[in-house]
Amino acid sequence: MKKWSERLKKVEELANTFHHNPVVPRYKPRLWPCQPSSIWKLFHRQSAAIGFAQSCKEPVHVFALEKEKAPLGQRIFLVTSYSELWHYYRTYTQSLMHCYEVIPEGAVCKLYFDLEFHKPSNAEADGKKMVAMLIQYVCQKLKDVYGVECSATNILNLDSSTDDKFSRHLIFNLQNAAFKDNIHVGAFIHAILQPVLDGCNEEGRRTHAELTSGTTQTKRQKTEETDLSFLHVKNKDGHQALFVDLGVYTKNRNFRLYKSSKVGKNVAFSLADDNKFISKPTKGVSAEESVFLASLICNVSFTGQRILTWEVTDAQLCRTTGVLQDQQGLPSDHGSLSGCLTSPHREVDDFVLTVVRRDAIQGSIRRWNYFAAEQLLVYDIANYRWCDNVGRFHKSNNIMIVVDLKEEVWYQKCHDPECRNFRSSSYALPQEICISYIMMLDDEDQAFIMDEAGNIEPSQIPKQAARDQESADVWEGGAEDDREFSDCLDNFELTGNEISDELLLGCVQDFHS
Repeated sequence: MKKWSERLKKVEELANTFHHNPVVPRYKPRLWPCQPSSIWKLFHRQSAAIGFAQSCKEPVHVFALEKEKAPLGQRIFLVTSYSELWHYYRTYTQSLMHCYEVIPEGAVCKLYFDLEFHKPSNAEADGKKMVAMLIQYVCQKLKDVYGVECSATNILNLDSSTDDKFSRHLIFNLQNAAFKDNIHVGAFIHAILQPVLDGCNEEGRRTHAELTSGTTQTKRQKTEETDLSFLHVKNKDGHQALFVDLGVYTKNRNFRLYKSSKVGKNVAFSLADDNKFISKPTKGVSAEESVFLASLICNVSFTGQRILTWEVTDAQLCRTTGVLQDQQGLPSDHGSLSGCLTSPHREVDDFVLTVVRRDAIQGSIRRWNYFAAEQLLVYDIANYRWCDNVGRFHKSNNIMIVVDLKEEVWYQKCHDPECRNFRSSSYALPQEICISYIMMLDDEDQAFIMDEAGNIEPSQIPKQAARDQESADVWEGGAEDDREFSDCLDNFELTGNEISDELLLGCVQDFHS
């Protein structure tokens, strides 16, 4: 017991040291006991945050944070889950009040708009009416081009207008349909707004009508073009501008979140008073959280999605490819997409090619789609039809290779109607292409930490590492200390001391409260 007393004394001395020299704790929240260990890491660089997120097996995403009194344009990048962010988003309104979703490069996403104009320069403009007219026009184009039904009840309408500026975000929550990525979203929007971009000249109207009046799903027909002159506005300098911001469709775009404001501004995005979106809360999700989830551009599930695309040709003219997918996420047409055959994960592309090029058969990648919400890369394969379900090559229908970046496995699905619900066994990806292997994350990449009060501070990792080592030195005792601890535990049990059921239940209730 002498050694135990000496050890207890060291613990008391260590506790006294920490009391006078407190260490900012690592922020590892847990929403409830049954939830997996939480991920909440802050990075100085967006690339490091994206790399870390892709290496996690948990369903995490990247968000950008702006801090008050930080240099203009400087952002901190947070990696966490949707549920974790929402839980603390409401708690730490000071540190998380300027938050943006990072739309990953190549990720399947929703159709979205950023709308704004300078009020003093557009005194006659009726912002609400302009929004309603734009919604009606875009819904009609979605039906004409892709055969997708949409109405204002599918569109989340968020407002952050001030006395000086009219500002809206529109997020289209289409039924079982989403765009290949935000580059395709931008191309589609550019195309349907071409008449107003061209100044609505006759040639622009004629070209636009020819390109958008026909699709693979509907017969070609001439339609009268809607008057889009209402989209012309003036900026604060009095120069002509567009109501729709066309600069928000770039890779790794930061898009401001519902309930967040810009640094130096007090107006956050909230539901517009003319919003008609109908949220459908699921079990365990509040109505407000369901709106938050609906506002996330990349919150799109792989299952049942139809992938919408829009290709830009070398002549800089847009034409629809209108690739629709069935309820299993399988493309329903048999055409070919030119360009964009390389995903953001080139090493995974190369591996998939080795899978479909064997026995003198030269398979190829016809197209790919990346579902960021589930970290799935879905490859539509051409010229290789081996199906594990039937144990042979299909005569006409191609297959699909699905790579789960989170679980680091791949499996095969099939286009054949008879194999609609089939999924092959999972096979491990080679270690050298796994993101967890490629991503050698050093703790120093985490330049910031957040304490339990929600304060974001620069990381003190060198000092922390030294303190951890000091703590380890104090606690080192080897097998002899383990035996002493075991003996003490046995002695305690022999005394007959027990913890009552009432006390245990009280502790559990206190924990949950």
